[in-house]
Amino acid sequence: MRYHSTAMPLLISLRRRLTASVLSLVLGAGGAISPAVAHELPELGDVAGEELPLMLEKKIGQQIMQEIRQREISYLDDYDVEAYLNQLGGRLAGFSKDPGFGFEFFALNDPSINAFAMPGGYIGVHTGLLLAAQSESELAGVLAHEISHVTQRHIARQLYQSKRVSIASMVGMALGLLAASSNPQAGAAAVAASQAGAISAQLAYSRDFERESDRLGFEMLGRAGFDQHGMALFFERLRQASRLYENNATAYLRTHPLTSERIADMQNRETGLGYRQVPDSLEFHLVRAKLRALQGRPDDAVKLFSSQLAERKFTNEIAARYGLAYAQFRARNWAAAQEAIDAARALSKGAASLERLAAEVRLAQGKADEGVRIYRSAMERYPLNRALVYGYADALLQSRQFDTALRFSEEQLRVQPFDIRLHRQRAGAYAGLGKNAMQHRALAEVFALQGQTAGAIGQLELAIKAGDANFYEMSAIDARLRELKIRRLEELKDKN
Repeated sequence: MRYHSTAMPLLISLRRRLTASVLSLVLGAGGAISPAVAHELPELGDVAGEELPLMLEKKIGQQIMQEIRQREISYLDDYDVEAYLNQLGGRLAGFSKDPGFGFEFFALNDPSINAFAMPGGYIGVHTGLLLAAQSESELAGVLAHEISHVTQRHIARQLYQSKRVSIASMVGMALGLLAASSNPQAGAAAVAASQAGAISAQLAYSRDFERESDRLGFEMLGRAGFDQHGMALFFERLRQASRLYENNATAYLRTHPLTSERIADMQNRETGLGYRQVPDSLEFHLVRAKLRALQGRPDDAVKLFSSQLAERKFTNEIAARYGLAYAQFRARNWAAAQEAIDAARALSKGAASLERLAAEVRLAQGKADEGVRIYRSAMERYPLNRALVYGYADALLQSRQFDTALRFSEEQLRVQPFDIRLHRQRAGAYAGLGKNAMQHRALAEVFALQGQTAGAIGQLELAIKAGDANFYEMSAIDARLRELKIRRLEELKDKN
């Protein structure tokens, strides 16, 4: 990961929101915190048990995730990849020790083999891991391991080494853990900068934590219907890679120490299982094909998939044709993209990613009605796929069907009220309808959900000045403005 390259702005922004007196705190490589400053930091107070309170852990994770979305250059804001990871992760989490914990999976565009869990159930996956896994069960094994770190509160135990620890120190430790996943030296520096006397935590998970996550992840794999051999196979391959590519291929092992004992434990659990062939899902192959199509120049990606198809050297033909279609889409060769995606759809019994690309190709060709129709039909077949929801809303805006886009986004927000993308799309629908006040009202929610209260207030003030809201809309704007001003005063009070 590249968190070490952006650690300082992340930490600065986070401590502004989460600490009461840290204006002089400097977090980052070479930074340090003095004992005097440490004594000024807020204390959590005595809490029963040895763990970070769950609500606070989720708050810290939420704030870090907001910073990643806004500032981390490697964050991959891709509907299809994110939808697949959350579908796979959600399937596994449903068989975990705490299926109601609440998880969110996201991707980072990074070639290193890595995955990591953050406070509050946010789990990041590097694109390098998605491409390195040779089966879906191998990928599921890594995610099951990370899910177990969360449900067993391993992250909270690392961050909360004392009953009296500052929030600023915990946030600094959390970001240090992230930085360490690809750069141990940078991560150690960030953690050292966040220490306030009471904290002394290791960057890597302990062997006990790793063994516990291995055991629970192994059980989770079986209950979710995956091949349990996949976990040991993948970790053994990582260990072999670490001997050949010590600096590049084993970022995951830097925070997840892999020993011969762990491998032996995994293999012992497989005793008596027998051979079980679990086919990979089509979406697994499609996501990997899309990631390959996104690499390098579009023309190079076109040559790669064209060669695979010509020589019949592919794992899955549907995915190869989908990859070619996406590469042609990137190259803006719309006719070739349509030919390739239509061929992939003809071979397939159906997949959400295929339908989404087919719709996008039609939209790119100016065939808005066809694109919207494909999206609408696909959502009936795959009602839980969020990529289709976002894509359909975008398609409605692109085809200037603003009334329909507004109704759709508001329907979706009743189910997902904290979805930033849907709030942005609702703002776009209001803008298309010329409703300036309500456009700013919708944008205010985007800012508020990103933790930017001052920006949200500014948008509501613009909504009032727009002068085109009716009585009921203005009443709602005024009420929300009062609410956010109170929140802002509380933030300033904490800051001062």
